[in-house]
Amino acid sequence: MSRYPNSGAPSRRSALTKLFLAAFLLISVVGPLLSMLMNLADADLAGIVASARFRQSLVNSALAAATGTLISILVAYIFALCVVRSAIRFRGVFSVIVTLPMLIPSISHGMGLVILLGSNGVLTRLLGLGGAIYGFKGVVMGSVLYAFPVAFLMLADILKYEDGSPYEAAAVLGIPRSRQFLSITFPYLRKPLISVVFATFTLIFTDYGVPLMIGGRFTTLPVLMYQEVIGLLNFSRGSVIGAFLLIPAVIAFVFDLVARDRGNQNFVAQEKTGQRSPVRDGFAFGYCTLVCALVALPIVVFVILSFVVRYPDEMSFSLGNIAKTMDMGAGRYLANSLIIACGVSALGTVLSYALAWFTARSPGKSSKALHLISISSLAIPGLVLGLSYVLFFKGSFIYGTLSMLILVNTVHFLASPYLMAYNSLGKLNRNLEDVGLTLGIGRFRILRDVLIPQTRITILEMVSYFFVNSMMTISAVSFLNTVRNKPVSLMITQFEAQLFLEAAAFVSLLILACNFTMKCLIYLGQKGIKIREER
Repeated sequence: MSRYPNSGAPSRRSALTKLFLAAFLLISVVGPLLSMLMNLADADLAGIVASARFRQSLVNSALAAATGTLISILVAYIFALCVVRSAIRFRGVFSVIVTLPMLIPSISHGMGLVILLGSNGVLTRLLGLGGAIYGFKGVVMGSVLYAFPVAFLMLADILKYEDGSPYEAAAVLGIPRSRQFLSITFPYLRKPLISVVFATFTLIFTDYGVPLMIGGRFTTLPVLMYQEVIGLLNFSRGSVIGAFLLIPAVIAFVFDLVARDRGNQNFVAQEKTGQRSPVRDGFAFGYCTLVCALVALPIVVFVILSFVVRYPDEMSFSLGNIAKTMDMGAGRYLANSLIIACGVSALGTVLSYALAWFTARSPGKSSKALHLISISSLAIPGLVLGLSYVLFFKGSFIYGTLSMLILVNTVHFLASPYLMAYNSLGKLNRNLEDVGLTLGIGRFRILRDVLIPQTRITILEMVSYFFVNSMMTISAVSFLNTVRNKPVSLMITQFEAQLFLEAAAFVSLLILACNFTMKCLIYLGQKGIKIREER
């Protein structure tokens, strides 16, 4: 028997681990999705698609998503330019403020607009504004609040790594800025920008939180699916709508997969930075301040509503709403959310890192198959995944438990942390395992002593991503929650239906506080790692 740890048993252990991961993905991703698609056989597909309500909801979804995407990307691109390319102060502060909407559920954005601009809203009363916010306008505005931060982060990352050398050469040659944009900037942005457009459109198209809260009679496909499944228990009709919700997500997934495979391999010789310009920097500072103020308005309103007796009749300070909210079970449901978020963070991080370790460090056909299934959750909207889990797991021992919500959220948010780990592990020296084999050092020991320490910052970011998204999601869990395992985010819908907006605002603040605390802890942990590495 060989004394080297890379031979015999370790190879079998590695193969068994990979087989276990493949089986887990088949059961948790492929199986539920196939179960939903098979349910289409029981539906009157032609009748559903031909119905006026379905067609109008489809048009509404496409129109709102297209408009919201256009506005989100335009605002986000200018904001990203101001943050990345100008010489303004407080760029980090602006970036943090503008991403705060990512820490609360999408339904909270719709509720914030109702409180601000509804028929009895704060700004409506203060400024004497007329007109209703409900319908198309409200859905677009709420969608922009929800999707704009995501578009900003993607665009800022693209602009940050653009090579500045061509611009310097163009300036020396006297090429005007308009020609520079058409000849340098636009070709560089074209392919990444298409990915941003697809991602933003899909995010808005598949969201039901904003239109559910502020859409009124402007029904979108996700809201229609929610009404059919939750209200009418019509699973076959819900499966048909879910299949249509998959279309833009699958298109975005395929395009992103092709674009990623062809990836831009250009070497950034010099980062493009902005020179000081009083006029440009003044505009950039004013624009960033305005956008951050608009983004922060709903959160400020949540604070006000949480600590008044009753809006708008009695605006004096009170803790009564908070006490009443806790008496109605907010504390118990918050505990559920924290358990779910911590469970998803632990399971999701271990699972996605293990998958990335095999796919990035062990090339082969089986690794490519694991990679494809691992990123496939990018193409499955939360509502579709939730319905799939209802159809696949109903009657099983985990149905109706916290374990079910932990599992569905892990699968729902698996792809992005997996890609974080995949990219980080792929950048490390690929000869480590071969050198270890020569020295009699096993792959698992290299993983423990080399790979994990080298990717600690990425691991912390993965934990943060799983936690934050699990705390605020309302999509996949909507079909799977019970009185016992209900997460606190779903209380926002309950309180809004009861016209108890003060309680809904307080719940939004609770979620924001938990997520912001987690973000701060992760930031401190990453900063500590960097300090130790520099010593």
